[in-house]
Amino acid sequence: MLHLTEDQSRQFAEQVLAAAGRPEVLAAVGEIYTRVQAEIDARQPVCQISGRCCRFESFGHRLFVTTAEMAAFRRQLPVPAPAAIRWDGTGCPYQIAGRCGVHGIRPFGCRIFFCDATSTAWQQAQYEQFHAEIRSLHGRFEIPYFYVEWREAIRAVGV
Repeated sequence: MLHLTEDQSRQFAEQVLAAAGRPEVLAAVGEIYTRVQAEIDARQPVCQISGRCCRFESFGHRLFVTTAEMAAFRRQLPVPAPAAIRWDGTGCPYQIAGRCGVHGIRPFGCRIFFCDATSTAWQQAQYEQFHAEIRSLHGRFEIPYFYVEWREAIRAVGV
């Protein structure tokens, strides 16, 4: 969902907070992220650390997260959240001085996306495979599935 209604936003936030309190959900998301990283390491894409991928509008893409992913992010986010968060509408509010301010806990889409042109040969298939696994967690743990644009999810959950 690109934009949540007020009711959808409330429901999403409630489900994220409930899931964030479930260690088994967080462990399952973490296991998938570990496998994602192993796949990426095997392919060795080049990250130039340019921050372009975080500037969604100028790069021409969107980042979406699921309920379970947002729960894992919320649970691991330092309290208080990074102070330099910016809401300028052009990219990720956690991009600080051109770098990811939440790199260690970033969502799946950030983990698998690379500007490296060679990554286009495998990126979509890997995304679909791991997204299907993440989606299946929702059924396994009986968590309502939301697929929400990243900044909309951040606003809804208040992080």
